Amino acid sequence: MTESITFDDARPSARVARSEVRRALVKSFGCQMNIYDSQRIADLAALEGYAEAARVEDADLVVLNTCHIRERASEKIFSELGKLRELKDERRKAGKGVTLVVAGCVAQAEGAEILRRQPAVDVVVGPQSYHRLPYLLREAQVRSGVIDTEFPAEDKFSRLPPSSREAIARRGAVAFVAVQEGCDKFCSFCVVPYTRGAEVSRPVGAIVQEIERLAAGGVREVMLIGQNVNAYHGLDGDGRPVRLSGLIRAAAAVHGIRRVRYATSHPNDMGDDLIAAHRDVEALAPYLHLPVQSGSDRVLASMNRRHTVAGYLDIVTRARAARPDIALSSDFIVGYPGESDADFRATLDLAAKVHYASSYAFKYSPRPGTPAAEMEGQVGEAVKASRLAELQALLEQQRQAFNQASIGRRFDVLFEKPGRRDGQVIGRSPYMQSVFAEGPLAVVGAMAEVEIVAAGPYSLQGRIVSPASY
Repeated sequence: MTESITFDDARPSARVARSEVRRALVKSFGCQMNIYDSQRIADLAALEGYAEAARVEDADLVVLNTCHIRERASEKIFSELGKLRELKDERRKAGKGVTLVVAGCVAQAEGAEILRRQPAVDVVVGPQSYHRLPYLLREAQVRSGVIDTEFPAEDKFSRLPPSSREAIARRGAVAFVAVQEGCDKFCSFCVVPYTRGAEVSRPVGAIVQEIERLAAGGVREVMLIGQNVNAYHGLDGDGRPVRLSGLIRAAAAVHGIRRVRYATSHPNDMGDDLIAAHRDVEALAPYLHLPVQSGSDRVLASMNRRHTVAGYLDIVTRARAARPDIALSSDFIVGYPGESDADFRATLDLAAKVHYASSYAFKYSPRPGTPAAEMEGQVGEAVKASRLAELQALLEQQRQAFNQASIGRRFDVLFEKPGRRDGQVIGRSPYMQSVFAEGPLAVVGAMAEVEIVAAGPYSLQGRIVSPASY
């Protein structure tokens, strides 16, 4: 399908009685981009007259927004769909309908196979086409098995309605803002170029306008996100390309925004201007997530990463020179095809040199259609599991050491929600650590100076030492 819709096309259907309350539940799997997409899908559902469902049993519309980055992602979705088919049968017997939608990267990768394996699904829509969801839902009312996994020519983001003030307030003081989508790097293990398409950057003005709306709704921290966010090259009002460093400065200048973050980055796009932004932009958090994947140049070349260990370490050195308190995190893949014991030891050596504040490590999992899936030298599961455990132990030791070093420090914490106990509030430090403190509910949604008094296995305990600033 290639027919486009306008906001007028997305108005609630005239076939729905005004007194009838329909409810939608959007379940998100995977990355930060999927969380952002799920919120925008919920905005589209609201235009169709759907209120938010608290439980799947109450939903007239269920959307699974899927991720395809890890092994068995598809099977997890089909397992979920099996349960939803039973729910659909039960609701039908009770005289109620439910529309099942599979969206996101599994939808893009699997397409018609989803309908073949689970005929209860009504709509399959890829991540580049979900702005067409109102039209697709109407199509599903008259025919079964609607699929849209095209890469449409129109700009998806310009077709999405803005989030309502109520939705923004409900989602809290921290918000993701998609600024770039897709990837042109073609790392040999990654499906993103095939499921999200080529790199596309949104215009600066559209992004700033979205951030202004978020700030007016109570958002105080924005994370600029993209599959390769520091490759951002959107145009300004005069048609000139702007790099991520310039976009960060524009976001930080929005009234009400107290903190800016970005993720996820590629080392090859970590320019001097972006490093300088960490030095010069006060609102930019001193935190850099910079995936390295391996500490072996041989493995990096096989991965088509196009950076070296020396180049990566040089970025780390320059970032710390620009912002001495910057915290670093990374992604690692162990057991990549052909990875030797020496290659793995090189990864351990790199991690020991950098000393990360937090990181994520995964066993390599073949993704169908990627070059790495067909490579010789696939590493056995037992070896992968052993290597992963050793690397994770080192990274966890580093994380705990970073947290312990926070005791006695003072920094601003943006409180996001109430804690488990009465009188407790929870937020995040500039370094992405979870922090809880005693404080009134009024501090939720605000930033306050906090002194860290203790560090537990998973969070920091703080004491609010200054009034909250809004």
